[in-house]
Amino acid sequence: MASSISILQRFFGPEPLPDENPLRASHLIPRWMFLRSLGLIYLSAFHSLFCQIRGLIGPEGVLPVQQFLQAIDRSFPSLTRFWFAPTLLWFGTGNRALMSITVVGLVFSLLLIANVWPRFCLVVCFLCFLSFVSAAGDFSNYQSDGMLLEAGFLSLFFAPRGLWPSLGAASAPSRASLFLLQWEWFRIYFQSGMVKLLSGDQEWRHFTAMDEYYQNGPLPTWIGWYMQHLPHWFHASTVAATLALELVIVLLLFFPRRYRIICFFIVTPWQIVVILTANYTFLNYLVLALGFLLLDDQFLVHLLPRRFHPGLQRNKPDLSIDGVVEEPDVVDPESGRASTKRRRLHLAALRTAVSAVFLTWIFYVTTAELIRMLWREAPLPSSPIVALEPFRIANQYGLFAIMTRGRYEIEFQGSNDGQVWTPYPFRYKPQALDKPPGIYAPYQPRFDWNLWFASLGDWRQNSIVPLTEERLLTNSPDTLALFAGNPFSQSPPKYVRAVLWQYWFTSMAEKRTTGLWWRRQLLGLYAPVLTRKPDGGFDAVQWPEPLAPHE
Repeated sequence: MASSISILQRFFGPEPLPDENPLRASHLIPRWMFLRSLGLIYLSAFHSLFCQIRGLIGPEGVLPVQQFLQAIDRSFPSLTRFWFAPTLLWFGTGNRALMSITVVGLVFSLLLIANVWPRFCLVVCFLCFLSFVSAAGDFSNYQSDGMLLEAGFLSLFFAPRGLWPSLGAASAPSRASLFLLQWEWFRIYFQSGMVKLLSGDQEWRHFTAMDEYYQNGPLPTWIGWYMQHLPHWFHASTVAATLALELVIVLLLFFPRRYRIICFFIVTPWQIVVILTANYTFLNYLVLALGFLLLDDQFLVHLLPRRFHPGLQRNKPDLSIDGVVEEPDVVDPESGRASTKRRRLHLAALRTAVSAVFLTWIFYVTTAELIRMLWREAPLPSSPIVALEPFRIANQYGLFAIMTRGRYEIEFQGSNDGQVWTPYPFRYKPQALDKPPGIYAPYQPRFDWNLWFASLGDWRQNSIVPLTEERLLTNSPDTLALFAGNPFSQSPPKYVRAVLWQYWFTSMAEKRTTGLWWRRQLLGLYAPVLTRKPDGGFDAVQWPEPLAPHE
């Protein structure tokens, strides 16, 4: 049996440790660090959903999940609907079901952080987060969601066995899963660099992409406000540094360990600066955590308390399959069954085979997606790619291919007479001119984020805007919870509209004189002015004029 699975064991079983230096090739400490970080990231994701999910996709939310799943059921009436939308919400779409998946996700995120039964915790967290992402429609079309699902799924094969595994010395990391997590880290950077060049965006080619980057992103920070006012040569140099890091420096992953460690100390400070200057939810925290896997135990052991050192030394290589040493068949003379150890060996071999299938499948899909970025017509089988798409565990990445040229903000306003309009205050989006932009990440305010994307297009392609207007006309408590307050708490307004502003950071001189962080200009009506009819329906009393191009 050993001969039939030796190849699989070499790549998909635990990584071996060289006898002369048992710490040199091991990744027990980086794995421990990464999985604790992944638990924190899951915790932040579920916490943000706990605060928002009812307003986003609840029965009284902006995009009720029940309507989404009913539409899928009409298109895919058979069991294929479970594949097209793999979500536990098929069994319930009310607020209780929505809150259940977030609370369960929160609990098991905490257990993962505490290193309690990590493999099972990862399964539960993955299923709960996938359940939201698969059913949330426009509120889950983010690359960060795919990044977390991919890392979470790969971690199922990477995590140690056992209820209290500590560093997991008895269950060394799978080399294939370790590589695929590193491969995800690499692709996030490298593909982002590729799309910047392939897009043809003149901002990157003329080294002006960063001149207004800190101002125009989804949710700026007050540190970004100060960075924005640095001279052009600084911004041009950061463009060059970004391209160099994403296209060249990350290639050090494939070099010997000393170069990978150097790479870690270049990309980690870079990610910290990005975190401080822009709110990209948990995206940068996940990339930061994946970077821990560039390190190894030999480098990190000096930072580990000495009481853990014996546990590292006990992780010796053997000729086992997933920790089960192969022995000759021992057959019970009465039952004719193989011994318990032999059955465990068969089970371990089956686990290795299953890991080989899934990890090879993911590697093929992600590699094919990378090739197709450069060669769109590459003759590669597409069925394996299509089959994995609903699960978001093998993705193509590419951040900031096109830089936005301005900052636009949609503001909802209510009125009882159609003359005096009162704005609904946002929790996170820029609105009040004297309010400094905050640092919210890894918290993800999905409603505010989606409005930033909507502001760059037309209301007809962004249904969440008129749907939000409808909810405000009924004073939906779940939708109103997405805002910082309700100016019509006694009764809903008679009219609701959405207008579009353009925002700019104030200059240093303006800030000193007025104390304002922003200045803005009204561009016009973004979406129809709605009112509620006596029968409970909605009617448009004014339609917006075409707005000037804004992107």
